[in-house]
Formats: sequence, C-alpha cells, structure tokens
Amino acid sequence: MYLVIWWLTLFAVLPWGVRRTEQNEAGHDPGAPANPMLLKKAIITTVIAAIIWGAAFVFFRIYGFTLLEMIDKVGF
Repeated sequence: MYLVIWWLTLFAVLPWGVRRTEQNEAGHDPGAPANPMLLKKAIITTVIAAIIWGAAFVFFRIYGFTLLEMIDKVGF
C-alpha cells in the first residue's frame, strides 16, 4: 500500500517548481525542465506518502474501520 501511495504522490509532486530551459538547443525538448530537482522531490514524496500511509494505518488498524464500512456509510 505504501508503494502505491508513494508513486501516486510522486506524480503529484513532479510538476512542482518546474521551469523550462531558456536556451533551446537542437535535439533538446523545449519543454524539458532546466533543473528537475529529482532528489528533493523524492524526499518530499517520501515524507508526504509516509504521512498519508500513517493516517490510513491509524484509520484502518487502530480505529478498526474497513473499506466495506466506509462504502456502506457513503451509500454506494
């Protein structure tokens, strides 16, 4: 579950702070980021995913909720 949360969070974090390159060289994509900051984004993703996973763990394991109970309460 943590791995799925991490990847979903990564795709949400990737566009943060992206700036295009100012110089367009032949053979380079003009929309490629100048400085992608992948390590920083991986660290941010790990922290956010840990918080989301921790909240889910508390909700499901400690409070004992199940997905079926949630669906019944919402009314699907």
